[in-house]
Amino acid sequence: MNGHSEARNGSEAIELSVIVPTFNEHDNIAPMVALLDAALAGIAWEVIFVDDDSPDGTADAAKALGVVDRRVRCILRVGRRGLAGATIEGMLASSAPYVAVIDGDLQHDERILPDMLKAVQEAGCDLVVATRLREGETIAGLSDQRSFLSDFGRFLASFVIRSKVSDPMSGFFMIKRPIVEALAPKLATEGFKILTDILATSPKPLRIREVGYVFRQRQHGESKLDARVAFDYIAFLLHHLTGRMLPIRFFMFGMVGASGVAVHLAALKLVLETFPSIGFDASQLMATFVAMLSNYLLNNQLTYRDRRHKGWRIIPNFLLFSASCSIGIIANIGLASVIYGGESTWWIAGLAGAIVGTVFNYVTSSLFVWRKKT
Repeated sequence: MNGHSEARNGSEAIELSVIVPTFNEHDNIAPMVALLDAALAGIAWEVIFVDDDSPDGTADAAKALGVVDRRVRCILRVGRRGLAGATIEGMLASSAPYVAVIDGDLQHDERILPDMLKAVQEAGCDLVVATRLREGETIAGLSDQRSFLSDFGRFLASFVIRSKVSDPMSGFFMIKRPIVEALAPKLATEGFKILTDILATSPKPLRIREVGYVFRQRQHGESKLDARVAFDYIAFLLHHLTGRMLPIRFFMFGMVGASGVAVHLAALKLVLETFPSIGFDASQLMATFVAMLSNYLLNNQLTYRDRRHKGWRIIPNFLLFSASCSIGIIANIGLASVIYGGESTWWIAGLAGAIVGTVFNYVTSSLFVWRKKT
């Protein structure tokens, strides 16, 4: 990379910081820097890789390049997870007037970065979104399934964002750094669509330009778009639809709890049909145990994955979770009974009890079961 030597003296003020959140992107680091070097010729730029402690040595690869090229920086996050949080940390680490966010999987077309920079530098522009172009009914470079999920997510995002943009789900955009710094205290570190969060959190509509590009085929690694991402996104939207009064994690916890109801009923039916002689009470107890186990495992993998229990620690923490949920059930039934005894409508009493039980379980789970590491 002969062109990298031009940046070693550090005499030129950085005009653009390119933020690349990474996880297991070791093979993409060197190609990404080479592509940026070619695309941003004549522009004072830097790239900040923000790595969530990838086991494949992604951070090591980025740091090795940083030794020979001062434009390459790396932030290694230990004990923290999340695309949104990594992106925010990277943008806040920049001192450049403009920051761009681009994926580390090489699917975004870095060649449009100069056009994006030119657009955001113009008067009357706060944000430039790289919009994925379409071929017929699907986004070019995406499978039909991923294109459908992207379109559905874009539809849902329209209920919470304040600005008109054709692709609020884009993970490729450029924005003025002072705007990010002003919004940062209110941005959610959970989730994966930071652009949607910026658009939804801004107190006034941002002035937006769009630049089209075609999604490339993935070269290395695997897609991060899975059921967990969809789960995160729904919780994120509920967080904004309620005016950000409740944390995203609370909605994730609530959705897992709702799934536990279905698991409970399915387990109850199975036990009653398989072992009819044990009676309803014993069947109900077994179904309750299965539902609690399901809730614990799902919360461990989804809601609290940044504090995930592993190995032998799963057993004592599951018992602690079951104990705390049992107290929540008692609180649920007690409050519902008191409200219903006051001649209230049955569903109001039931809903009040369920809400109190959920809040209690969420608080105790966050404080004791999946307590934050210090």
